[in-house]
Amino acid sequence: MPSTDTSDLCIICVAITGSVPTKADNPAVPITIDEQVESTQEAFEAGATIVHAHVRDDEGKPTSDPERFARLQEGLEKHCPGMIIQFSTGGRSGSGAARGGMLPLRPDMASLAVGSNNFPTRVYENAPDLVDWLAEEMIAHGVKPEIEAFDLSHIFQAVKMSQDGRLKSPLYVQFVMGVKNAMPIDREVFDFYVATLKRLAPDAQWCGAGIGAGQILLNDWCIGAGGHARTGLEDNVRLDRGTLAPSNAALVHRTVELCEKHGRPVASWQQAREILALPLRQ
Repeated sequence: MPSTDTSDLCIICVAITGSVPTKADNPAVPITIDEQVESTQEAFEAGATIVHAHVRDDEGKPTSDPERFARLQEGLEKHCPGMIIQFSTGGRSGSGAARGGMLPLRPDMASLAVGSNNFPTRVYENAPDLVDWLAEEMIAHGVKPEIEAFDLSHIFQAVKMSQDGRLKSPLYVQFVMGVKNAMPIDREVFDFYVATLKRLAPDAQWCGAGIGAGQILLNDWCIGAGGHARTGLEDNVRLDRGTLAPSNAALVHRTVELCEKHGRPVASWQQAREILALPLRQ
Protein backbone atom coordinates (compact mmCIF):
# COMPACT_ATOMS: atom_id res chain seq x y z
CA MET A 1 0.00 0.00 0.00
CA PRO A 2 1.45 3.41 -0.91
CA SER A 3 2.29 5.75 1.96
CA THR A 4 -0.17 8.56 2.63
CA ASP A 5 -0.16 11.56 4.94
CA THR A 6 -0.95 10.19 8.39
CA SER A 7 -0.21 13.32 10.43
CA ASP A 8 -3.85 14.07 11.31
CA LEU A 9 -5.08 10.52 11.83
CA CYS A 10 -6.19 9.27 15.24
CA ILE A 11 -5.48 5.72 16.40
CA ILE A 12 -8.10 4.25 18.73
CA CYS A 13 -6.98 1.62 21.23
CA VAL A 14 -9.56 -0.53 22.99
CA ALA A 15 -8.63 -1.99 26.39
CA ILE A 16 -11.13 -4.82 26.46
CA THR A 17 -10.89 -6.47 29.88
CA GLY A 18 -8.10 -5.42 32.25
CA SER A 19 -7.44 -7.08 35.60
CA VAL A 20 -10.08 -5.43 37.77
CA PRO A 21 -13.59 -5.18 36.20
CA THR A 22 -15.90 -8.15 36.64
CA LYS A 23 -19.28 -9.14 35.30
CA ALA A 24 -20.70 -7.93 38.60
CA ASP A 25 -19.49 -4.46 37.58
CA ASN A 26 -20.83 -4.81 34.05
CA PRO A 27 -22.07 -8.03 32.40
CA ALA A 28 -20.48 -6.86 29.12
CA VAL A 29 -16.92 -7.25 30.47
CA PRO A 30 -15.40 -10.08 28.37
CA ILE A 31 -13.71 -12.68 30.57
CA THR A 32 -13.27 -15.90 28.59
CA ILE A 33 -11.09 -16.08 25.50
CA ASP A 34 -14.14 -16.50 23.25
CA GLU A 35 -15.82 -13.47 24.84
CA GLN A 36 -12.67 -11.41 24.43
CA VAL A 37 -12.30 -12.30 20.74
CA GLU A 38 -15.96 -11.52 20.03
CA SER A 39 -15.84 -8.21 21.92
CA THR A 40 -12.62 -7.21 20.17
CA GLN A 41 -14.02 -8.04 16.75
CA GLU A 42 -16.99 -5.74 17.41
CA ALA A 43 -14.64 -2.97 18.60
CA PHE A 44 -12.38 -3.49 15.57
CA GLU A 45 -15.34 -3.13 13.23
CA ALA A 46 -16.34 0.04 15.12
CA GLY A 47 -12.94 1.66 14.49
CA ALA A 48 -10.41 0.46 17.07
CA THR A 49 -7.09 -0.62 15.56
CA ILE A 50 -5.14 -1.54 18.73
CA VAL A 51 -6.41 -4.07 21.26
CA HIS A 52 -4.85 -3.89 24.72
CA ALA A 53 -5.36 -7.33 26.23
CA HIS A 54 -5.17 -9.06 29.59
CA VAL A 55 -6.25 -12.66 30.23
CA ARG A 56 -8.14 -14.28 33.11
CA ASP A 57 -8.03 -17.79 34.58
CA ASP A 58 -10.98 -20.17 34.90
CA GLU A 59 -12.15 -18.31 37.99
CA GLY A 60 -12.02 -14.97 36.22
CA LYS A 61 -8.92 -13.81 38.09
CA PRO A 62 -6.04 -12.05 36.28
CA THR A 63 -3.16 -14.21 35.11
CA SER A 64 -0.05 -13.95 32.96
CA ASP A 65 -0.44 -17.51 31.64
CA PRO A 66 1.32 -17.55 28.23
CA GLU A 67 -0.94 -20.37 27.00
CA ARG A 68 -4.02 -18.22 27.48
CA PHE A 69 -2.34 -15.30 25.74
CA ALA A 70 -1.46 -17.65 22.86
CA ARG A 71 -5.08 -18.75 22.50
CA LEU A 72 -6.25 -15.15 22.58
CA GLN A 73 -3.65 -14.14 19.99
CA GLU A 74 -4.74 -16.95 17.68
CA GLY A 75 -8.37 -15.90 17.92
CA LEU A 76 -7.61 -12.22 17.38
CA GLU A 77 -5.43 -12.86 14.36
CA LYS A 78 -8.19 -14.99 12.83
CA HIS A 79 -11.15 -12.69 13.50
CA CYS A 80 -9.46 -9.26 13.50
CA PRO A 81 -6.88 -9.55 10.70
CA GLY A 82 -4.42 -6.66 10.71
CA MET A 83 -5.43 -5.32 14.13
CA ILE A 84 -2.48 -4.38 16.35
CA ILE A 85 -2.28 -6.81 19.26
CA GLN A 86 -0.87 -5.36 22.47
CA PHE A 87 -0.41 -7.58 25.53
CA SER A 88 -0.24 -6.30 29.10
CA THR A 89 2.83 -6.92 31.26
CA GLY A 90 1.08 -5.25 34.20
CA GLY A 91 1.70 -6.18 37.80
CA ARG A 92 -1.82 -7.22 38.77
CA SER A 93 -1.52 -10.36 36.62
CA GLY A 94 1.72 -11.73 38.02
CA SER A 95 5.10 -10.86 39.49
CA GLY A 96 8.71 -10.86 38.37
CA ALA A 97 9.57 -12.59 35.12
CA ALA A 98 6.06 -14.06 34.87
CA ARG A 99 4.90 -10.60 33.79
CA GLY A 100 6.83 -11.01 30.53
CA GLY A 101 6.14 -14.69 29.94
CA MET A 102 3.97 -13.94 26.90
CA LEU A 103 6.54 -11.80 25.08
CA PRO A 104 8.06 -14.78 23.16
CA LEU A 105 4.66 -14.95 21.41
CA ARG A 106 5.82 -11.82 19.58
CA PRO A 107 2.69 -9.68 19.80
CA ASP A 108 2.93 -6.40 17.92
CA MET A 109 3.15 -4.41 21.14
CA ALA A 110 3.20 -4.78 24.91
CA SER A 111 2.66 -2.35 27.75
CA LEU A 112 5.68 -1.26 29.76
CA ALA A 113 5.54 0.74 32.98
CA VAL A 114 9.01 2.21 33.58
CA GLY A 115 8.54 3.31 37.18
CA SER A 116 6.50 2.70 40.32
CA ASN A 117 3.52 4.59 41.74
CA ASN A 118 0.59 4.21 44.10
CA PHE A 119 -2.57 2.35 43.10
CA PRO A 120 -5.89 2.46 44.99
CA THR A 121 -4.87 -0.10 47.64
CA ARG A 122 -1.21 -0.90 47.01
CA VAL A 123 2.03 0.17 45.39
CA TYR A 124 2.37 -0.64 41.70
CA GLU A 125 5.97 -1.75 41.91
CA ASN A 126 8.18 -1.66 38.83
CA ALA A 127 11.72 -2.14 40.02
CA PRO A 128 14.49 -0.90 37.69
CA ASP A 129 15.92 -4.38 37.10
CA LEU A 130 12.50 -5.77 36.13
CA VAL A 131 11.84 -2.81 33.83
CA ASP A 132 15.20 -3.33 32.13
CA TRP A 133 14.54 -7.07 31.73
CA LEU A 134 11.10 -6.50 30.22
CA ALA A 135 12.57 -3.91 27.84
CA GLU A 136 15.32 -6.37 26.82
CA GLU A 137 12.74 -9.08 26.16
CA MET A 138 10.71 -6.72 23.99
CA ILE A 139 13.76 -5.87 21.89
CA ALA A 140 14.73 -9.54 21.65
CA HIS A 141 11.29 -10.56 20.38
CA GLY A 142 10.59 -7.54 18.19
CA VAL A 143 7.77 -6.20 20.39
CA LYS A 144 7.10 -2.45 20.41
CA PRO A 145 6.57 -1.10 23.94
CA GLU A 146 3.69 1.15 24.84
CA ILE A 147 5.12 3.22 27.71
CA GLU A 148 2.49 3.60 30.41
CA ALA A 149 3.29 6.90 32.13
CA PHE A 150 1.51 7.16 35.47
CA ASP A 151 3.77 10.02 36.59
CA LEU A 152 5.91 12.77 35.05
CA SER A 153 9.10 10.94 36.01
CA HIS A 154 8.05 8.02 33.82
CA ILE A 155 8.23 10.24 30.74
CA PHE A 156 11.76 11.29 31.60
CA GLN A 157 12.76 7.67 32.31
CA ALA A 158 11.36 6.42 29.00
CA VAL A 159 13.27 9.10 27.10
CA LYS A 160 16.47 8.23 28.98
CA MET A 161 16.00 4.54 28.15
CA SER A 162 15.55 5.37 24.46
CA GLN A 163 18.65 7.53 24.47
CA ASP A 164 20.87 4.80 25.94
CA GLY A 165 19.45 2.03 23.77
CA ARG A 166 17.28 0.17 26.26
CA LEU A 167 14.23 1.19 24.23
CA LYS A 168 13.96 1.68 20.50
CA SER A 169 12.84 5.01 19.09
CA PRO A 170 10.41 6.43 18.22
CA LEU A 171 8.60 6.01 21.52
CA TYR A 172 4.89 5.44 21.96
CA VAL A 173 3.81 6.92 25.31
CA GLN A 174 0.46 6.66 27.02
CA PHE A 175 -0.44 9.12 29.77
CA VAL A 176 -2.51 7.25 32.38
CA MET A 177 -4.64 9.65 34.40
CA GLY A 178 -7.41 9.14 36.91
CA VAL A 179 -6.06 6.17 38.91
CA LYS A 180 -6.90 6.72 42.58
CA ASN A 181 -3.78 7.80 44.55
CA ALA A 182 -1.89 8.47 41.32
CA MET A 183 -2.14 11.33 38.79
CA PRO A 184 -5.65 12.77 38.53
CA ILE A 185 -7.20 14.00 35.30
CA ASP A 186 -6.00 17.60 35.30
CA ARG A 187 -5.85 19.78 32.18
CA GLU A 188 -2.73 21.74 33.11
CA VAL A 189 -0.86 18.55 33.94
CA PHE A 190 -2.04 16.95 30.70
CA ASP A 191 -0.84 19.93 28.67
CA PHE A 192 2.50 19.81 30.48
CA TYR A 193 2.85 16.08 29.76
CA VAL A 194 2.28 16.70 26.06
CA ALA A 195 4.67 19.66 25.95
CA THR A 196 7.34 17.77 27.90
CA LEU A 197 7.20 14.71 25.64
CA LYS A 198 7.35 16.89 22.53
CA ARG A 199 10.37 18.70 23.95
CA LEU A 200 12.27 15.59 25.00
CA ALA A 201 11.23 13.21 22.20
CA PRO A 202 9.78 15.18 19.30
CA ASP A 203 9.39 12.04 17.18
CA ALA A 204 7.30 10.22 19.80
CA GLN A 205 3.64 9.31 19.34
CA TRP A 206 1.34 9.58 22.35
CA CYS A 207 -2.11 8.80 23.65
CA GLY A 208 -4.06 8.99 26.89
CA ALA A 209 -6.01 6.59 29.09
CA GLY A 210 -8.58 8.17 31.39
CA ILE A 211 -9.83 5.96 34.20
CA GLY A 212 -13.48 5.89 35.26
CA ALA A 213 -15.81 8.78 34.56
CA GLY A 214 -12.91 10.85 33.21
CA GLN A 215 -12.39 8.53 30.24
CA ILE A 216 -14.41 10.56 27.76
CA LEU A 217 -12.90 13.84 29.02
CA LEU A 218 -9.34 12.62 28.43
CA ASN A 219 -10.38 11.15 25.08
CA ASP A 220 -11.63 14.62 24.11
CA TRP A 221 -8.41 16.32 25.25
CA CYS A 222 -6.17 13.81 23.44
CA ILE A 223 -8.05 13.94 20.17
CA GLY A 224 -8.29 17.72 20.30
CA ALA A 225 -4.56 18.05 20.99
CA GLY A 226 -3.48 15.81 18.10
CA GLY A 227 -2.81 12.61 20.03
CA HIS A 228 -4.34 9.17 19.98
CA ALA A 229 -7.03 7.76 22.29
CA ARG A 230 -7.68 4.71 24.45
CA THR A 231 -11.12 3.56 25.52
CA GLY A 232 -12.65 0.29 26.68
CA LEU A 233 -14.21 -1.55 29.59
CA GLU A 234 -10.88 -2.05 31.36
CA ASP A 235 -10.79 1.65 32.24
CA ASN A 236 -14.48 2.51 32.46
CA VAL A 237 -17.63 0.39 32.51
CA ARG A 238 -20.19 3.19 31.99
CA LEU A 239 -21.49 5.50 29.30
CA ASP A 240 -22.62 7.88 32.03
CA ARG A 241 -23.38 7.78 35.74
CA GLY A 242 -26.64 5.89 35.25
CA THR A 243 -25.87 3.80 32.16
CA LEU A 244 -23.58 0.80 31.83
CA ALA A 245 -21.72 0.57 28.54
CA PRO A 246 -23.32 -2.26 26.54
CA SER A 247 -20.02 -3.26 24.93
CA ASN A 248 -16.47 -2.24 24.17
CA ALA A 249 -17.73 -1.31 20.71
CA ALA A 250 -20.11 1.25 22.22
CA LEU A 251 -17.18 3.02 23.88
CA VAL A 252 -15.27 2.92 20.59
CA HIS A 253 -18.24 4.44 18.76
CA ARG A 254 -18.25 7.27 21.31
CA THR A 255 -14.56 7.89 20.65
CA VAL A 256 -15.13 7.90 16.89
CA GLU A 257 -17.75 10.62 17.42
CA LEU A 258 -15.15 12.71 19.24
CA CYS A 259 -12.80 12.27 16.28
CA GLU A 260 -15.54 13.56 14.01
CA LYS A 261 -16.10 16.51 16.36
CA HIS A 262 -12.43 17.49 16.10
CA GLY A 263 -12.09 16.76 12.38
CA ARG A 264 -9.66 13.88 12.98
CA PRO A 265 -10.03 10.90 10.63
CA VAL A 266 -9.83 7.54 12.40
CA ALA A 267 -6.77 5.54 11.34
CA SER A 268 -7.31 2.23 9.59
CA TRP A 269 -5.25 -0.70 10.80
CA GLN A 270 -2.89 -0.22 7.85
CA GLN A 271 -2.45 3.48 8.68
CA ALA A 272 -2.02 2.75 12.38
CA ARG A 273 0.77 0.30 11.58
CA GLU A 274 2.44 2.89 9.38
CA ILE A 275 2.22 5.56 12.11
CA LEU A 276 3.72 3.19 14.70
CA ALA A 277 6.31 1.72 12.29
CA LEU A 278 4.88 -1.78 12.66
CA PRO A 279 4.99 -4.33 9.83
CA LEU A 280 1.85 -5.02 7.87
CA ARG A 281 0.18 -8.32 8.72
CA GLN A 282 -2.94 -9.94 7.36
